[in-house]
Amino acid sequence: MNLEGVRKQIDRIDLEVLALLNRRMELALTSRKFKNEVLDEEREKAVLQAAAAYANGQITPEFSRSLLSIVMAESRKLQEAGRPLLGFQGEHGANSEAAALRFQSGMASIPMESFAEVFDGVEAGVLDYGIVPVENSLGGMVSQVNKLMATRNVHVVGEVLLPVHHFLLALPETDYRDIRVVVSHPQALAQCRGFLTRHKLEGRPFYDTAGAAEMLFRERPGGTAVIAGESCAKLYHLEVIKEKVEDHPDNVTRFLVLSGNAAAKPGDKCSIVFSTAHKAGALFGILEAFAKEGINLTRIESVPMGSRPGNYVFFLDFLGNDRDNAVQKVLKDVREKTSRFRFLGCYKRGAVL
Repeated sequence: MNLEGVRKQIDRIDLEVLALLNRRMELALTSRKFKNEVLDEEREKAVLQAAAAYANGQITPEFSRSLLSIVMAESRKLQEAGRPLLGFQGEHGANSEAAALRFQSGMASIPMESFAEVFDGVEAGVLDYGIVPVENSLGGMVSQVNKLMATRNVHVVGEVLLPVHHFLLALPETDYRDIRVVVSHPQALAQCRGFLTRHKLEGRPFYDTAGAAEMLFRERPGGTAVIAGESCAKLYHLEVIKEKVEDHPDNVTRFLVLSGNAAAKPGDKCSIVFSTAHKAGALFGILEAFAKEGINLTRIESVPMGSRPGNYVFFLDFLGNDRDNAVQKVLKDVREKTSRFRFLGCYKRGAVL
């Protein structure tokens, strides 16, 4: 133990304290959805009393009360600002958060453990918006998300097309020649398989790219790097060892923005989900209806649903607005020809920037 070593430990603890404070603020913003007023004097009094009671060691009751008083004042200020809450799956620095910021930068992005939690939050009104990946140009459809889209009561109000680049990140003290293991999401590892093979690196799967970066920062295993987005280097105080290690440069993920309410602004792209009867020509009849009106389809995807083989729902995206006469005519026709139909939403199509 020496001064430099002690200071490094202090620096890491400071970063962890700030990360916990950020998480506390996110929870405070979420709690606003359940309260009639921002200020709850009885609650704040109880928090300060608990802080004083639990103070120990070098933390005095006076200091703990003073610290939490400042924290709660900042929390009230954030709640009063009324920023919309947007949920995403993963940790801060995930591609989903990058897509969220591209959709609207002024929102408060809230990390969620699973896609299902994002849908839960949107349906319950706890989240104003959610953002989920539906397909990737290399990996194809995100089946878990599409199945949730088929069954949950949400509306699509936006689209983001996000170019995805992967970076090899390591701890500042790591010699790149000592790296033997690379941790990341399985899809990211698959998209960087050539790089890993050339450098004889072992890929180990993790639930999230940004989560892998956070794990590396906290646990600091030797000889280990992660594949994650560039923003994770700053967020988790890692160094960029190699930029853009993906095997294919044209890697784009399509995200959909969800809301509990339909979009108020007119869009130029629409999404529907439907099921057809099990008979010859049923799907062709749907596609023919769009062709007759000259409506351009941009996506058609089938997803197996339920435990019985042969049960499918179809996702279909097309260009147009649901206020157009031709679109209204086609949608009426499709409703009549399907055993199950839901209009997901009309929104402004995204563009790769």
